[in-house]
Amino acid sequence: MAILSDRWIRKAAERHGMIEPFVEAQRRDGCISYGLSSYGYDARVADEFKIFTNVDNAVVDPKNFAATSFVDRKTDVCTIPPNSFALARTVEYFRVPEDVLVICLGKSTYARCGIIVNVTPLEPGWEGHVTLEFSNTTPLPARIYANEGACQFLFLKGNERCETSYAERSGKYMGQRGVTLPRL
Repeated sequence: MAILSDRWIRKAAERHGMIEPFVEAQRRDGCISYGLSSYGYDARVADEFKIFTNVDNAVVDPKNFAATSFVDRKTDVCTIPPNSFALARTVEYFRVPEDVLVICLGKSTYARCGIIVNVTPLEPGWEGHVTLEFSNTTPLPARIYANEGACQFLFLKGNERCETSYAERSGKYMGQRGVTLPRL
């Protein structure tokens, strides 16, 4: 596998709609940076959040996910309670080529504040808004800023096309829009 450069990412975004909307250069004027970087793409977090709470003593269960375990907020600034987390989504919609695997890393600005961004890999052939998890590991409330950089995606090109893409096996998160909760 080889990590793909800004030139390759730009061409794939322009020709195949791999990232929409696509920001062709890093933007950082008074905000947490986002857009195309040397060997990746810094995606933005949208203004839709599901903030986890334990008001109703809910249990987080991926096989029986309770809507009472979170509150929905549409806001420019999301405050995550101490030792809690929130789900969100990227502003960008991704279409991953069938010979590419995408890995997500958190941004250092958030990491330095005790906020961990968790995303599973974007598999070959997958498309959709990426659901993001922000974990606040601190004993203090933490803020996430909508429409600003949240994480960086690295694009790895395989030596050959995978045998069965995410689309071909009808993956359960294919084409997701908005913040997507666990599915079985």
